[in-house]
Formats: sequence, structure tokens, C-alpha cells
Amino acid sequence: MSGHKLQILLVDDHAVVRGGLRLLLAETGDMQVGGEAENAEQAIHMVRQSEFDVALVDIGLPGKGGLDLLKQIRTERPRLAVLMLSMYAEEVYAVRALKAGASGYLTKNSPPATLLAAIRKVAGGGRHVSPALLEQLAVEVGQGRKSGSDALSDREVEVLRRIAAGESLNHIAEALHLSPKTVTTYRARIVDKTGLHSNAELARYALEKGLLN
Repeated sequence: MSGHKLQILLVDDHAVVRGGLRLLLAETGDMQVGGEAENAEQAIHMVRQSEFDVALVDIGLPGKGGLDLLKQIRTERPRLAVLMLSMYAEEVYAVRALKAGASGYLTKNSPPATLLAAIRKVAGGGRHVSPALLEQLAVEVGQGRKSGSDALSDREVEVLRRIAAGESLNHIAEALHLSPKTVTTYRARIVDKTGLHSNAELARYALEKGLLN
């Protein structure tokens, strides 16, 4: 049992990021990369084929995003700890990820020691929550009706992020496997909930909320 190493699944579309994480984990005595995937489809295939202790998942995956992947993993492998690792600030995504079943959320500028400690904690059945996120969760518990970005659904947040990044509605529809009409409906809901109208206003709003790096 003492020789067992935690098997980590890396899910990130950037090979350089996966390489850096692989080197970091290789320096520990108790972890190793058991698999790598650059998109949600590859990740689900690997989860079905192999046993992992922890999945490190980037939220900003191409096509099916990290939150959608997280929900699918929770359905298919409910005992697999999923640690979300993202370039996006905690403000919008972290609470959503935890509510969707993530064991923790870390930004990519977190110190290596924090990441390693978080992996060990969630592998043991715990949760990794930063002090700032704890405060945000406490606010949400006592909060009534939501407004602004908190009122947006996970899919609406993803559409907003892509609009703010300059993607066309047709491109967004293709990436998310939706019809252009459905994406237009999501945009209308975003406009209604945020009170903003132009793509420039939406982009500025997304930047303020930490939806863009």
C-alpha cells in the first residue's frame, strides 16, 4: 500500500500546461500522471477505460467545456475527485464548479505547493476551498434572489465568455454543438439578465468578472 502512487488524469488543451504539470507531479514521491486528454471527449474515454484518483480539469476546454465534463464525470464516476484548474478568477466559476460536484478549484497562478496539497486533500476525500472562496460561499448561503453574473446559467456564462472573446454566434454554436438559433436565445437571456446590449459592453463586463484572462 505504501508504494501506491496517486493516479492523476490531466485534462487541458495546452500541451505546455500538461507538460509542466507532468514534471511537477513527477518530482513528488506519491503521484504520477496516469493519463492525459486535450478535450472532454478524450477525457471521458480515459475515465471509462482506466482508474484515476484525481482528475485535474481545465474549465476552458474547446468544444464541451470543463463544467460539462465535470457533470458527466460525476454521473459516470461519482467517486473520482475532480479538481478544477483554470486561468479564470474564482469569482464566477468556482462556486459553480463546487455546486456541480468539483472537489476544489484552483487558478493556474496558484503556487505549486498549494496545487500538490490540494491534490492530496481531494484524493483523500476532502475539499479544497480558498479563504476567498469560503467567504463567497458564505455570502451565497445568506443570499436571496441573484442578479448579474450570478443569475446566469452555466451555459449562459460559457456563451458570454465566448462572445466576449470575439467568437461569432455561428462559431459558438458549432463549438458547443448547438444551433445558431439556440445561441441567439442564450445571448438574449444574457442581455436580459445583465442589462447590457452591445458585444463591447458584454466583453467589458466579462473582463470585470474574470471571465477572460
